[in-house]
Amino acid sequence: MAVVGTAAIVSSCSFTSRDADSTGLVVAAAPGIPETSTAPPTSQDQLVLSPDTTVIVSRGGSSSIVPPASNPAVVTALAATESEVIPLDTVLASVGHEDGEPTKAVQSRLLELGFWHAGVDDYGITTTQAVMAFQKYVGLEATGDVDESTAVALSTATERARGRADTGDLVEIDKARQLLFVVREGETLWTFNTSTGNGSPYEQVDENTPGEIATGVALTPNGLWKVNRERVEGWWEGDLGEIYRPKYFRGGIAVHGAYNIPNYPASHGCVRVSVAAMDYIWEQALMPMRSTVWVHDG
Repeated sequence: MAVVGTAAIVSSCSFTSRDADSTGLVVAAAPGIPETSTAPPTSQDQLVLSPDTTVIVSRGGSSSIVPPASNPAVVTALAATESEVIPLDTVLASVGHEDGEPTKAVQSRLLELGFWHAGVDDYGITTTQAVMAFQKYVGLEATGDVDESTAVALSTATERARGRADTGDLVEIDKARQLLFVVREGETLWTFNTSTGNGSPYEQVDENTPGEIATGVALTPNGLWKVNRERVEGWWEGDLGEIYRPKYFRGGIAVHGAYNIPNYPASHGCVRVSVAAMDYIWEQALMPMRSTVWVHDG
């Protein structure tokens, strides 16, 4: 009999006809999982999960995080298998952010909760950014890694993320939480990790005016603005560095793609998102010309 703690993945050591019950529930296998504890039950024995355990299971080829209240559903499937129970953060560390059932389950859950990413089976940049956005949203340290606290929060969340806006179509930028929300008809469609102005004075060479020094304070201005110009193709040399496919809404301040989107305000005033996120914003027409941009301090 094996008993585990708060967040775990339940995985089968092998896949045979005995690995599924009549409901089609299959225990998820993940590559590279270290053997920590195996407890093959007998036909009279059952694998017992503590009441606060979160597990990852696979059903019909898709993965999902199963919160504690649903755990009785997996016991029958586990009873006839040789199974191991491993903490979720250990699993993610062991697979190195690569393809595997834990990553797929996390990605699926993030999309369900409204955190956009482009990943389908690898733990890449956009999945890391989505995890950071989720962690910011629920008040956890935004590391981009799924530790035990993050796994529990993912499994117990009951509603999609939403910004403050409850009417209209707009992009909402919450500087306090460093999040960007895409709102349609008052409902938050997607939430993105972002990094805005850091509030510090700067003095830097103007990339577009040789010999000139640009000075100012790195602020993303609060208020209601409109997208008033844009650059549709690729990277552009802004006054203070390269920016990707910018959507300007206040002078030289834009939402744009960047390679570095940390978990804190870091820009000269622009609103950074990942390059892939910026491509998605363009492809889905989420920030058309004259659309509203609302910037606030939370």
